[in-house]
Amino acid sequence: MPRDTLTGSRIRERRIMAGLRQTDLAKRAEISASYLNLIEHNRRRIGGTLLRRIAGILGVEQALLTDGAEATLVASLREVASDQRGVGAELDQVEEFAGRFPGWAALLAGTGRRVAALERTVETLTDRMTHDPHLAASLHEMLTTVTAIRSAASILAEPGEIEPEWQMRFHRNIYDDSARLAETSRGLVSYLEAADDASAAISVPQEEVDALLETAGHHFAGLEAGQTTPDALAEKLTGGASDAAQDLLRRGLQRYAEDVERLPEAKLRDLVTQTGPDPLALAQAAGVDPALAMRRLASLPEDVLADPVGLVICDASGTLTYRKPLPDFAMPRFGSACPLWPLYRALNRPGMMLAEYVAQPGRAARRFRAFALAQPVGPVQVNRDPLFQAHMLVVPDPAPAPASGAQTGLVGVTCRICSRSRCAGRREPSILGGPEAEEF
Repeated sequence: MPRDTLTGSRIRERRIMAGLRQTDLAKRAEISASYLNLIEHNRRRIGGTLLRRIAGILGVEQALLTDGAEATLVASLREVASDQRGVGAELDQVEEFAGRFPGWAALLAGTGRRVAALERTVETLTDRMTHDPHLAASLHEMLTTVTAIRSAASILAEPGEIEPEWQMRFHRNIYDDSARLAETSRGLVSYLEAADDASAAISVPQEEVDALLETAGHHFAGLEAGQTTPDALAEKLTGGASDAAQDLLRRGLQRYAEDVERLPEAKLRDLVTQTGPDPLALAQAAGVDPALAMRRLASLPEDVLADPVGLVICDASGTLTYRKPLPDFAMPRFGSACPLWPLYRALNRPGMMLAEYVAQPGRAARRFRAFALAQPVGPVQVNRDPLFQAHMLVVPDPAPAPASGAQTGLVGVTCRICSRSRCAGRREPSILGGPEAEEF
């Protein structure tokens, strides 16, 4: 039901809130009570002078009666419904539902937002528990030490005499292993307790670098303007960070500076107004390679493009070495991602630009255009196979519906938190239950 046909329902709600009887409002509005009753039940349209008069009597803005306060609420309900495809929600009646039952509609919309936030939390924590190298190394160390202690104890417990010298050796081994186990356990407990604090959650070099890049918005004005050097900026940004994180950031900033030299920000801004966020068109217009164009698009400030773009880079093993995620297109914090990403298919087709429409299940039904390209790293060497690096630029699709003839592929984040149980690329079972995600 269109919003303008709910004006009568809003008049009735405001009249009740004001403590007016129908006859009292009709009398003050100089109309009959029967006619007001038809208006309040949306059987007669209302506008012009009469609407202004009733709005004045009720002490509200006229727009509040015609547009309603539920415009944002309706949008939230539509978003919740889009996240639960296949449920069969009556989207054509969502305005009527929000208008007649605003309390229930607000509760439903709030619940939907909370579910989405919890899904993102589960994804982050699961990804961390699955791929965190510190946690994996600590658990492996504990299991190895426990096995060594048990082996030594089982030898001492066997029947028969053991020479005193060997007994002392086994006792010493048990003592040393027990001390190492206690130290490893304390370190693991401290690490897990620190993980509850967002300020102490960074534990590995790549994560430290990701946090620094996220804080800077992946844009460094000092390098863009030539006012600082990569080494100086890295030293300034990584105070207190590990040596490995400083080295990673320094190398990343060095490439950033080289990209700026080949495609300065002023020229980039001018060309983007002509090409938009199309990396191939930008690369051709600027005379640079498409991978550099992808990195420069991802480094633009938020006020340049209509929507921010995401970028992910992986090496030949498929491990993500750079990530700039988007709110509606998540990227794992460690390791590799969904094998259906065009990023990985690009590694099988080096030098060929792939462009596909993709979307992720369990999120707002927003579609993205993914541009992927794999290129060799380093100079050409005699009798040496090149190493390849793949880039994937993720651009929000402004079109509300799929373009003619274009198909959208459903991709995940990682198999551990993907609901597509029948996916041919699945590596392990998902910890998330629920209905199977539908194809677009």
